[in-house]
Amino acid sequence: MKAKILEFKVPELDSGPYGITFGPDGACWFTEQRGNRIGRMTVHGKYSSYPVPTPEAGVMSIVADMEGGLWFTQYKANKIGYLTPDGRLTEFEVSTRSASPFGIAVGPDQSIWFTETSGNKIGKISIDHEISEYSLPQENCFPSFITRGADGAMWFSENQANRIGRITPDGEIYEFMIPTENACPVGLACGSDGAVWFVEIQGNKVGKITTGGQITEYEIPTKEARPHAITPGMEGELWFTEWGQNQIGRITTSGVITEYPIPTPNAEPHGIVFGSDNAVWFAEECNQIGMLKFF
Repeated sequence: MKAKILEFKVPELDSGPYGITFGPDGACWFTEQRGNRIGRMTVHGKYSSYPVPTPEAGVMSIVADMEGGLWFTQYKANKIGYLTPDGRLTEFEVSTRSASPFGIAVGPDQSIWFTETSGNKIGKISIDHEISEYSLPQENCFPSFITRGADGAMWFSENQANRIGRITPDGEIYEFMIPTENACPVGLACGSDGAVWFVEIQGNKVGKITTGGQITEYEIPTKEARPHAITPGMEGELWFTEWGQNQIGRITTSGVITEYPIPTPNAEPHGIVFGSDNAVWFAEECNQIGMLKFF
């Protein structure tokens, strides 16, 4: 099969797409970091958007819940946003001041978990919209992305501490050191093999950690790729963005990596998700949404 990358222009000027997810409605939803909006794009490239009430909120990561609602972090506003399927938007203030919420994911009980990069905590919003926060054992860990693991716990990257963290539903935290020094882990996702896969923006590697804490790392062929986000695919593989080298990467569970160049130069790919249309969708900060599809 041959792979082809298509790109859809976001009509709004200075949008800055960053985080991306797919909703139960079959559409691609993304944060517009510079435009201060939540964007929606159909698989045919039709665009619509929803403005965020707080000015310059710094909308970053986004995830869809089981009911079709969209949850997203507001890094600068210190809030978590919620957009209903019919377009109503609510904001929830994070208790810790200047917490800088960044990563976000749905937990096993449908609660919403998020990272506080400056607050050095992991936060949780219950289904009743009550916020709980759990402090990390050490200072200045800079927790970044978060995902649900196959073991029912939430796993997160500690960018500055060079560790992968695990937090149980009741808030018990465990941490695992990455073998590569100064790897600076960012995006992570649960793979088909039950391991949590993560990318190292400084280490130039893709890593995986088993639920028992064993870590394996795979070198990315292109130097200074600066991988940013990662997502599971359809056939057990995982896909990741190479922000530094303008490519999309694919890795099998055995560690074989293939890379696909993005047509637009300096696209600055960030968030990535596997869509319901069996294509890989990714946000390009250059005001575009990319789609990689096999023919």
